[in-house]
Amino acid sequence: MSSPEADSDTDRTPYPKPFADRPLEQDPFVRGLKQRLPEHLRESFSNEQLQALRSVFGARSWVKHRVDLRGTVRLWGNHFYFAILAGRNKRNLTRPQQNLSLMAKAALITLFLLFCALVGLAILYVLKSALGINLFPGFSLGLWDWLKASF
Repeated sequence: MSSPEADSDTDRTPYPKPFADRPLEQDPFVRGLKQRLPEHLRESFSNEQLQALRSVFGARSWVKHRVDLRGTVRLWGNHFYFAILAGRNKRNLTRPQQNLSLMAKAALITLFLLFCALVGLAILYVLKSALGINLFPGFSLGLWDWLKASF
């Protein structure tokens, strides 16, 4: 059984504090917060209040990402939003997060290889049809005929 000391926050830090040694005004969370506030409220917070807000909401920082695609799509009368963010990960991943990341990578590689195999088989089928090779008499997928008619 683990002791309370082993479960302390010193064992892992889920979010880095990249601006801990810099002034509070240069912190990305504080800058993002002030940009979103009305002008008459921007300078109304004390440093103690800003530090408390950063400690509570600091996990959601407004740091720029290399890839930041956000938008909304309307489908069937409903609005859906999407967000695609990518950048360098500065957090330490826990064991379950590492396993999930590994499984996601394996799934993506599997899907990519499956797609490549299907494209390869389609190319081989078109080549076979172009050369007039008929493996099953009286059966055709019609891909070669469709390609000839299209081009």
